[in-house]
Amino acid sequence: MNIVIIEDEVPARERLEQLLASVMPSARVIAHHDTVKGAGKWFAANPFPDLVLLDVQLADGTAFDLLDMVKINCPIIFTTAYSKFALNAFKAKSIDYLLKPIKQAELEQALLKLKEFKEILTPPDAPIRNAIAPSAEYKKRFIIRLGEHIRTLAVENIAYFLSENKNTFARTFDGLNYPMDHNLDALELMLDPQSFFRINRQFLISLKSIKEMKVYTKSRVIVKLEPIVKEPPIVSSERSAEFKLWLAGELN
Repeated sequence: MNIVIIEDEVPARERLEQLLASVMPSARVIAHHDTVKGAGKWFAANPFPDLVLLDVQLADGTAFDLLDMVKINCPIIFTTAYSKFALNAFKAKSIDYLLKPIKQAELEQALLKLKEFKEILTPPDAPIRNAIAPSAEYKKRFIIRLGEHIRTLAVENIAYFLSENKNTFARTFDGLNYPMDHNLDALELMLDPQSFFRINRQFLISLKSIKEMKVYTKSRVIVKLEPIVKEPPIVSSERSAEFKLWLAGELN
């Protein structure tokens, strides 16, 4: 059984791994994440595991923020120190909801419940199929609400997304702005990473929108965009190396 652990406390994650080794030696933890953003990127690029052990409170949000961003098409067992999230967890169709500190017997019972559910849902004569990694599907268009009117906006017509005064907008190549229902963190997960890149906290840009680039400091770059931005954005220093790989088409 392949398992992904999403937990922002290292001691809690290590305890989960120890418990899993005790109750299910054949289980394999194939990935672990401590943020909504990191987990979202992983699920967008990888086949689903057999099980996700998901902490409710993460470093940059909650498990429910993650579930709003990506559809996790595999069983989930929530792990948390708070019982108040139980209702939301069961609405999310989880297998179980374990309170910290997690006891070995409770984890064992939750895994047994998962096994029973699988037996119920899988007919005895069902053919065994090889798991095939789903191809990533990225947004091709957005629904835009303008007052009482609704229209669609094709991703190919968007030059960049920008965040201003806690609002997010899409700016098209013809210079029009459209309000977005999603923030930049969510949009970054929805868009093809070969075409769009988050250069800083304020801008998520299309490769086609880049008109010119200039060295700003040793590790930072000024990007002039089309349509023009009054103050051309600067690639943040922590994203500079990734940005150069993206430009070269070498970013995985």
